[in-house]
Amino acid sequence: MSRHYTGIALAFSFVVAFDLAAADPPIVRPPHPAAPAADRFITDREGRTLDLPAEDETFTFVVFGDRTGGPADGVKILAEAVADTNLYEPDLVMTVGDLVGGYNATDAWMGQMKEFRGIMDGLLCPWFPVAGNHDIYWRGPNRPEGEHEANYEMHFGPLWYAFDHKDRRFIVLYTDEANPDTGEHNFGKAECQRMSPEQLAWLKATLASGKDKKDVFVFLHHPRWIGGRYGDDWERIHPVLADAGNVRAVFAGHIHRMRYDGPRDGIEYVTLATVGGGQSNLVPEAGYLHQFHHVTVRPDGIALACIPVGETMDVRDITGTVSDETGTLARTSPSVTGGLSIDEAGNGEGTIGILLTNPTGRPVEFTLVPESLDGRWGFAPDHAHATLAAGESRRFDFEGIRSEGGRNDAWSSPTITLDADYLAPNRRYAIPTRTVNVPIRAELPAPAQPDTDHALDLDGAGQAVRVEPDAYVLPNGPFTLEAWFEADSLKARVGLVTRTEGSEFGLFLMKGVPSFWVHLDGAYASADATGAGVSIGEWHHVAGVYDGSKVRLYLDGTLVAQSDAGSTRTRNTLPLMIGADVDANGRPTSTFHGRIDEVRLSSVARYAGESIEPERRHESDDQTVLLFHFDAMQGPWLFDDSGSKAHGTLRGTPRIVPAAN
Repeated sequence: MSRHYTGIALAFSFVVAFDLAAADPPIVRPPHPAAPAADRFITDREGRTLDLPAEDETFTFVVFGDRTGGPADGVKILAEAVADTNLYEPDLVMTVGDLVGGYNATDAWMGQMKEFRGIMDGLLCPWFPVAGNHDIYWRGPNRPEGEHEANYEMHFGPLWYAFDHKDRRFIVLYTDEANPDTGEHNFGKAECQRMSPEQLAWLKATLASGKDKKDVFVFLHHPRWIGGRYGDDWERIHPVLADAGNVRAVFAGHIHRMRYDGPRDGIEYVTLATVGGGQSNLVPEAGYLHQFHHVTVRPDGIALACIPVGETMDVRDITGTVSDETGTLARTSPSVTGGLSIDEAGNGEGTIGILLTNPTGRPVEFTLVPESLDGRWGFAPDHAHATLAAGESRRFDFEGIRSEGGRNDAWSSPTITLDADYLAPNRRYAIPTRTVNVPIRAELPAPAQPDTDHALDLDGAGQAVRVEPDAYVLPNGPFTLEAWFEADSLKARVGLVTRTEGSEFGLFLMKGVPSFWVHLDGAYASADATGAGVSIGEWHHVAGVYDGSKVRLYLDGTLVAQSDAGSTRTRNTLPLMIGADVDANGRPTSTFHGRIDEVRLSSVARYAGESIEPERRHESDDQTVLLFHFDAMQGPWLFDDSGSKAHGTLRGTPRIVPAAN
């Protein structure tokens, strides 16, 4: 919590600094008492002996979500959670699995285990592990039977076990048992997500022996009760828990977001997010965040609180509906129609239409604000605000105008900021602010051809050129996509010139190996230059040709690959990216590091035969759909020398530099 009050902490330090000599030393809390207490520990498995918390009158515990599935430095978040938990001093801490990165062999697994245990041992109280798929699944040679199960039981604890504390029973279950017929561990297959007869028999016996306990709490990794790819096995397990009569709550993780389901037959089902695991932060206020649960056990029930840094959330508010619908709302992109046009003098005008849809079952409050760092833009209205009912759609129009001319250094393209609040029964959930790019059609004079050839220089860290999908027309049928390029580095997957997302076409570099993809008749046809890679620091020409029945790839004038292809190209509404691949939201990804020149898209199969002689600089003709020489930047645009005049817009800050051939 102190991170939110840095200014106050500094001011306080200034005040007390005058009397530091008289202050008492900081209080250091010792670890809570713990003991093996074999008569309170129940398992039919062998494993590391786990100390149990000493029994006294207070009773709170904390539950940690997944640690893994994210960046390696997620252990820092885990350490932060340990420090925060020590401020609450619970009796004990439970986990819900995925403790280590896993998916590896023993040596790497052991290092991760020691790292996790070393951090968790900083708790003032005992902690108890649950096995998740990351903790068990093996990757590598010499896969042992059971994969990492033996390692887990030796160094973390039994795969299933139970213990008692203050007249309550805590039960840990194992949800990654192997398929009894194939031995396969796979949480994505329902047949691998069934509780074994052995574990079920143990569970029934453990519930029976704890029938006089005031409450029973159950912990596992996979929230099987949500169904889907988990199948329906939980419908077999839930009645066992319900029949016991004293099971109060079941805790799980794995999905990396909070979710509350229940109560069902008096049992609350609670899913946690993460404490260092892979986290999208899609809607933090609706449970997509790093957090842990603080549980207070009382005679009349339990209190549940989610603890992120600096605030407390109501766990029961994050129902499956809230979790799913806020995620859907955050992923839903507005539809943009119309746009602005700019003449050669820099004067602009046009109408932008934004169609918003509320995809949820609750009201959503939207705010739209058109804006630009260039103060010469004006908009009417200057903002729009509306609450849309469940399922409602509404269009918002903004008139834009720019006068006084010029595309100088003060130029800035307009955008529209979009804020949305999901109005749940008890509170509103703010969806992260999104920025909608406004399409601009520019009339540009052709730049002068420089004395020496120039090229587009890209840093491989998000820079690209975007060409709007409605700015040019490529008919179905034969076409050619080509470019010159000089790479500074080559990643595993690089988009050179692309418009692919389960559709259309693109030129790629896969570990330095060029490839040409075209989506035809519902599937990709590709020509991959296997065995013919490119060199860093050298200029290369690559051309992908589709002639109506085959796709061909030429590298430096030589035919290096070809394959049969279909006849109908699958269309999309995505922009074409130069220097990157394009994702489903029209953003650059898998970006290129180096220089690109002479990008040309033609509505004809320009090349045939075993060898060609590509020109270093192309001339536009009737079959030229796009042609970028990269002679100069004109504000945020790069001139298209084809008849389409589909001038590209910059993403990031690439440069125009001399192309040393």
